[in-house]
Formats: sequence, structure tokens, C-alpha cells
Amino acid sequence: MKPTVVILAAGLGTRMKSALAKALHPVAGLPLIQHVLNAASGTDPEKIVLVLGHQSDRVRNAVHESRVEIVLQAEQLGTGHAVRQAKEAIAAAAGPVLVLCADTPLLTSGTLRDVIELHRKSRAAVTLITAQADDPFGYGRVVRGKTGVMRVVEEKDATAAQKKIKEVNAGIYCFDPKFLLSSLDRLGKNNAQGEYYLPDTIDLARKKKRGVAALRCPEPDEVMGVNSRVDLSRAEAVLRRRINGRWMAEGVTMLDPGTTFVGTGVSLGRDVVLYPNVRIEGNTKIGDGSIVYPGSRIVDSVLAGSVTVKDCSVIEESNIASGAAIGPFAHLRPGSVIGEGARIGNFVEIKKTTIGAGSKANHLAYLGDATVGRDVNVGAGVITCNYDGYEKHRTIIEDGVFVGSDAQLVAPVTIGKGALIAAGATITRDVPADALAISRVPQHIREGFAGRRRRLRQKK
Repeated sequence: MKPTVVILAAGLGTRMKSALAKALHPVAGLPLIQHVLNAASGTDPEKIVLVLGHQSDRVRNAVHESRVEIVLQAEQLGTGHAVRQAKEAIAAAAGPVLVLCADTPLLTSGTLRDVIELHRKSRAAVTLITAQADDPFGYGRVVRGKTGVMRVVEEKDATAAQKKIKEVNAGIYCFDPKFLLSSLDRLGKNNAQGEYYLPDTIDLARKKKRGVAALRCPEPDEVMGVNSRVDLSRAEAVLRRRINGRWMAEGVTMLDPGTTFVGTGVSLGRDVVLYPNVRIEGNTKIGDGSIVYPGSRIVDSVLAGSVTVKDCSVIEESNIASGAAIGPFAHLRPGSVIGEGARIGNFVEIKKTTIGAGSKANHLAYLGDATVGRDVNVGAGVITCNYDGYEKHRTIIEDGVFVGSDAQLVAPVTIGKGALIAAGATITRDVPADALAISRVPQHIREGFAGRRRRLRQKK
């Protein structure tokens, strides 16, 4: 039967020392809670219930899962109290109830399916996941007896001998729903923190002579909880290794995987080459044979095959056709569309602009709110003057236009097909096709003026 999943995400996370609720802290480009949701979704659940508290609206808005049901834990009185808020969903559950914490972003669907299967085979009342920790500080210790797990003792309640136990509770459980429902109201809070502990259900199961099973996770990192900024950085490193390793296995070259960031929503083609200190974020797709050189950042963009992104370029919410070259030091702002074989070069900024196939703006230009045709040359220092202080206006540059260096195109304006814009021109009116447009102050030469000026200064 399909599981009902309850995810505990009500806490603020005081050890994070942040105004942001812990569940919202990002790792590998996604909030902590989204990683847990992704793992839970892999179990094909009947229902997912989020137990929210601090910043509940922000947490709900941050998750990308339409099937979740929200319950609120207005006062945080422990994990047992948190699960109690989901009693309605637990009472309706036909299959097992899986309880997870929102701060375990390294958890995988495979491990969750394993614990559900163990729970089914053992017919236990409660099955928990444990791990062997080199440094167990802060975790509940798993106390075993001759018949297996007897109870879990929290750090603040543990004796000196119990604190030496290396097997720890991961905070992940699979319950028989009827047993869980009957146990929630029987939990006490006679402990150092005065809270209702969910692990106390293990002791209740033993007293009822019900089975308790445990799955020891072979990879302790997978069930690591994130409670501090140090933990967050460790989780980031583990996820980066996982993601980068998977893409390298699929034919992507990373010259220095340790300094290469690839987000969870990214798609990379074969023979993509990523140089050191590259960040690929959001829902970015990069086609076969593309190369991204050092220091570049690409967010929510689509790059076709054989695109070259040169050093230190920033690309946001843009589309780049095959064979195009971007950078170095280029900035493609949202809404940029770069055509096949086009070139956007040094210190060029593009915003809400379409650049046609074969066109080029090789250096020091700003093209905003423009449509640029095919085979257009945009010279150094060219800008589209798109903002009049109140509204944005469009510039249209048709096929085959040559725009000389340092020209200013004052929108709204259209440059006709094949026209030539002289260097230094300020264009305020439409230019017909194949015309030459010149707008300059006449040049005057005064012979000997500079020499006379120098001599006058020397006499003073």
C-alpha cells in the first residue's frame, strides 16, 4: 500500500542564527525542504502532509509540490506534538505512515523505499533509520538490547555511558498508522526539554510487545540533519559531489569538480565542458558540445549545442542558439535571445533583446529592448537609448545593418535593411533601407592653436 508521508518543518532552527526558517535555507539551489519532498515523492505516496510553524506561508510558497496538505503547529512542543497535528491524515491512512524531517536534504528515495519494505516484512509497529556516527553529539542514541532497539535517548537525557554510543537515530520513521495514532496521546514530556518526543513511541511499542525494526543506513551522510551553517556547507559539498559525479558519468567534462556548481534542476548534454568556478543554476539546459569557461554563471537559460561561453560571463533567463559565442565579461539579462552563430563579446550587455543569426556585438555595447536582424554589425560603444525616464521603447535593426562605433540609437526607432550608421551618430528618426545616416557636429581645425596655448601657459 502507498505510504502517507508526514514532513516536520515547523521549527525556526535557532542554531542557524538566521531570520530565515531552517526549512528555507538553500542547498544545491533548492530549499532544504524541497530536497526532502523530492525524496518523499519517489515513494509514490498516497498523501504528503507538511507540518509547518515558523514562516508557514513562506515555506508553503517555496515548495514545488501541488499535492501537499498543510497543517500548522502553532506552538513547537517537540516532534511527537508536531506529528499529532497530522492526526486526521494518519487516521485516514491505508498504508504505512512515513515521518521525515525537513532538514535532511541528502535523503534518497531508495532509502525510504528500503525502510518501507523492511517495515512491511517485519510487521513492526515502528521502524526507524539509524546511522553510525563518528561524532554522535546532538543526536539521539540508539539503545539496543537482546531483541534489538529498545529505545532512543536524546543527548540531554543520556547518561555518560549512553553518550558513548555511536549508533544514532536519524529521525526517520515508518509507522503502523493505528499504533501511531494510539501512541500520540500517550506520549509524555518528562524529559530535559519538556517536549513530546516521537522516539518515545519505541518504548511504547516494547511495552505493548509490538515489534520494533531498524534499518542502519550504510551512508551516514545521507541521514545527516542540517542544524548549523557548518552542516549546511557539508550538505552542499555532498550534493555537489553526487550531482557532478552523475553528470561526468553521462559524458560531461569538469576540469575541477570541486569548484563547479551544477544545480539539481540543470540538464547537460554530452561533451559539455565546464571549466573551474562555473555555476549553472535553476532550470538551465546546455546542449551537446558546449563549453563554459571559468568564472561564468548561467541561470534558468537554454543553450543549444556548440555554444561557447567565455570567461566571467553572466547569463540569466536567456536562450542561445547553436554555434553562438558569448563573452568574455558579457551580461545577458532576462529575455535575451541570441541567434545561431551570433557573437556577443567583451563587456556587452543585452536585455530583452533578440539578436539574429550571424550578427555580432563584439565589445562595449548596450542593447536593450531591441530586435536585431541577421548579419548585423554593432560597433564598439553602441547603445540603444531605450528609457525616456518614464517608459521603455523598442529599437528595431533590420538585416544587414552596419552600426558604427559609439552610435546612439534613441528609441523608438527603426533602422532599415542594409543601412549604414556612421560612427558617433545620434539617431533619433527612422533610417530607410540602404541609407547612410550621419549625425555629427562639424569638425573645425585651427592650425597652431595648441602650440600658442602652450607658450602662453609657459609665460605665466
